[in-house]
Amino acid sequence: MSVTVETLENLERKVVVSVSWLAINEATDKELKKTQKRVKVDGFRPGKAPLKMVAQMYGANIQNNVLNDLAQAEFNKVAQEQNLRIAAVIRIEPLEEESQDAFKVAFIYETYPDIKIGDLSALEIEKVISEVGDKEVDNTIEILRKQRTRFNRVEREAQNGDRVIIDFEGKIDGVPFEGGSSKNYPFVLGQGQMLPEFETGCLGLKEGESKDVEVNFPEDYHGKDVAGKTAVFTITVHNVAEAELPEVDANFAKALGIEDGDVAKMRAEVKKNVSREVKRRVDAQNADAVMAALRQAHTFDLPKAFVQDEAQRLAEEMKQQFEQQGLDVKNFDLPADMFTERAQERVALGLLLPILVEENNLKATDEQVKAIVSEFADSYEDSQEVIDWYFADPSRLAGPTNLAVEANVVEFVFGKAKVTEKTLSFDEIMGTDA
Repeated sequence: MSVTVETLENLERKVVVSVSWLAINEATDKELKKTQKRVKVDGFRPGKAPLKMVAQMYGANIQNNVLNDLAQAEFNKVAQEQNLRIAAVIRIEPLEEESQDAFKVAFIYETYPDIKIGDLSALEIEKVISEVGDKEVDNTIEILRKQRTRFNRVEREAQNGDRVIIDFEGKIDGVPFEGGSSKNYPFVLGQGQMLPEFETGCLGLKEGESKDVEVNFPEDYHGKDVAGKTAVFTITVHNVAEAELPEVDANFAKALGIEDGDVAKMRAEVKKNVSREVKRRVDAQNADAVMAALRQAHTFDLPKAFVQDEAQRLAEEMKQQFEQQGLDVKNFDLPADMFTERAQERVALGLLLPILVEENNLKATDEQVKAIVSEFADSYEDSQEVIDWYFADPSRLAGPTNLAVEANVVEFVFGKAKVTEKTLSFDEIMGTDA
């Protein structure tokens, strides 16, 4: 039987299938008899209720299920025979019967878009590079030293870099305000933890001294009740302590996990860890640049069902993130429409990349996957245990495999496109979210 595929709009297609009433009635009778054997009807022993009574009670529902099953089976048959590229069935519409011989139903579905990989040599992409040298190692070690700062009490006046412990009480027009007071509050001067006028007022004070400080809250201050207002804070200093950073010696190296305290080994370990993180961020930025260029160079319709599903998934993912941060999301309104644009990009790349990978043999090799897993494991104390965990279950290798494929795509596209290299400093790389 010839079935016509009707083109609607964009990727929507329509197929009408027919199921003979003879087949429907036969299947319905068969299901009714099965139902008769297992249902319990008041006044009859199990399985002994008259078939007519069972038909009256369950017939309509059974016939409806039969109609759906047979129509779906017929649609599947048509799809296979005509090689329909079905992305998603949008809706099913029963049609008015043109004859009493068959039941007709229309399946409206979305097909996959026809995607042709364009000329990648026409792409212009900026490639980020960054190096890790002695300067970057020194900067990282300095950060590690500051993280292990000790504060020693002094009797002199407070200065920038000192930690002070204070009591403070703020008043606006002589009236205390919410959040304007605290006891034994510690902070380090010169790090911008407090408003500039407040910090300036603390400078020069010694332990046991007090001072009234006038502070002007900015118009855009996060506390709306005090934004744009002037407060007077009474500040009392209880403790002034100067910072003491640890020396870069054997003890410092041991504190960072170098058992024999070898400073050279420590520097090598710091460089390896920093290089790994810099590489991760550089790779992520370059992957984003390649994906954006690919997406911009290929325009095609997207299955709406895919976009809607992806937007909903992103909304749920965001809710979970909020929940992990301790927020109550039960009544949190986060409509999927907020994520439509992002979902469109994800769906587009999800359709485009497999074609690029298949046409250019960019699939991940076993060696690539093993290398990525080893890189993951290298940051753990027992790396072999991590490696064994990944390879104990093939499903756990999905993430490393996807990363390997992405790396292949990035390398392939860079090899075809017009690439401009841009060197970013260590601070620029580390200051960029990836």
